[in-house]
Amino acid sequence: MPSEKDVFILGLSAFYHDSAACLVKNGEIIAAAQEERFTRKKHDFSFPSHAVRFCLAEAGITAKDLSCVAFYEKPFIKFERILMTYLTYAPLGGQSFLKAMPLWLKQKLFMKEYLRQELEFDGEFFFPEHHESHAAAAFFPSPYRKAAVLTMDGVGEWATASYGVGDGARVRLDAEIRFPHSLGLLYSAFTYYAGFRVNSGEYKLMGLAPYGEPRYADTIRRELIDIKDDGSFRLNMAYFNYAAGLTMTNRRFHRLFGGPPRKPEAEITQRDMDCARSIQEVTEEIMLKMARHVHKETGCESLCLAGGVALNCVGNGRVLREAPFKNIWIQPAAGDAGGALGAALFTWYQIFGNPRATDETHDAQKGSFLGPVFNDGTIREFLETRRIPHEEINPEALAGRVAALIAGQRVVGLFSGRMEFGPRALGGRSIIADARSPRMQELLNLKIKFRESFRPFAPSVLEEKAREYFQLDVKSPYMLLVADIQERRVNTESRGCERGGIQKLKVSRSDIPAVTHVDYSARVQTVSPETNSVFYAIIKEFERLTGCAVVINTSFNIRGEPIVCSPEDAYRCFMRTNMDDLVLGRFLLKKEDQPDKDKYQKEDISRILD
Repeated sequence: MPSEKDVFILGLSAFYHDSAACLVKNGEIIAAAQEERFTRKKHDFSFPSHAVRFCLAEAGITAKDLSCVAFYEKPFIKFERILMTYLTYAPLGGQSFLKAMPLWLKQKLFMKEYLRQELEFDGEFFFPEHHESHAAAAFFPSPYRKAAVLTMDGVGEWATASYGVGDGARVRLDAEIRFPHSLGLLYSAFTYYAGFRVNSGEYKLMGLAPYGEPRYADTIRRELIDIKDDGSFRLNMAYFNYAAGLTMTNRRFHRLFGGPPRKPEAEITQRDMDCARSIQEVTEEIMLKMARHVHKETGCESLCLAGGVALNCVGNGRVLREAPFKNIWIQPAAGDAGGALGAALFTWYQIFGNPRATDETHDAQKGSFLGPVFNDGTIREFLETRRIPHEEINPEALAGRVAALIAGQRVVGLFSGRMEFGPRALGGRSIIADARSPRMQELLNLKIKFRESFRPFAPSVLEEKAREYFQLDVKSPYMLLVADIQERRVNTESRGCERGGIQKLKVSRSDIPAVTHVDYSARVQTVSPETNSVFYAIIKEFERLTGCAVVINTSFNIRGEPIVCSPEDAYRCFMRTNMDDLVLGRFLLKKEDQPDKDKYQKEDISRILD
């Protein structure tokens, strides 16, 4: 039972994309989850009713026990921006205006009353600004007593980027860039142009970039954006349609780059690869200039990042290496989902005025393992009720068994402990495999993830062994930094290294080829026993068996679906793919033992291939 002295703050983000809920108790993050994980609708933007129920249940409370509710932005200011934009571009944008207004007038504009009814809560509501929520999510869970804060995204109310300082229990934003000038929307425009889904496919564009050449970078700088030395910029809106239209780019943009946008699922051309490389190069340039300016203005040694652009782990890696900051911390749920967490923490510290303690070494994010957990009893009941063949493993022997399976070239679904909060699988809901295998990258993409063959996979490495494999001098527990591999490269001269474009995939580049991207980089996760003892033990055993302290780690889902949440989700994904084994807690399931394999794998998956 909660104490009368306990303060529970429910943070919410909703109605744009990636709705989420977070519960903070006396300043401690108790639970957080995206709505998509429960509804199985990727990037679900609806009110996060399932996530709210989970958060309340995790704390053993009801809505009546809440001290207050914090929503991640100010709806009236956002509505002002939308109206002003339509008026500015009128008579253009009429179709978009008619599509947007009913939802605003029915739901979004009167947010407090809507939330009150949904939650059946009669207490206080607070509405930090969108970038205040991002800034709070970046700084308050970080290990730093004082740090510069930089937020970058598509758009909140008016701001698209901001910077300031977090100091103790307060965060202050000093300057901002305003809509329609947006680094996030510029990147999304190229996501759209490359045929990927906006607010979903940006990471695909980032992964595609190393296959191309930056031959359009100067065109972007000359025609689309005016970049200043401090990282501020202005976009030439004559090339964009997102301010008032239903698409991101217009015909003038298409003429500039030689044709219409790529149609989804069409062949990826050299132009697509070159556009991806070009916008990635420009984005990194802006991120670096921003970071250097923020360091100059704040004088802080540490930097905290949030907002959707902070999920650009290639740019983050360059900021780490080339900006003057000594330390960097990135919110794992950097996008809008993390706004729920930021709103709750902003309220606890900034509005309620509570003190904040930090030891400068450990963050308060708990490894981002903040979602649901299913105990052995629950999993056993699921397996026995469904009559699913399984083996119960002694916990002390589990790591060795799983490591042996991976070393034997089997692909394993790992469902262990609490679900991750944010877009990255970190060993709680992961698919893991042997990073040494030259065929594993293609196998995972085409036969398990059902996704584009060019997509790279991330390595998970024992924290203490990271420097042996990667040019990385800091911890990277949240898989948000890209680093080059160490000098483990193989001689490619006789292996067709002259190949261009997608053909670069055919070249083995290191002794861990399945996680070495075509530019010799990798999106690294360092794994410690403090945050994930089970995953750490598996990698440790894999190292004992093979001498390699690195495994592949990709999210436990297939294309078009969210990361799995429950044992049911995990089993269904396992059965619909060519995964070999599934670990559910302490239970091991082998594919060859499962009944009805053909029934699952013959299901129509056309909806997955969106």
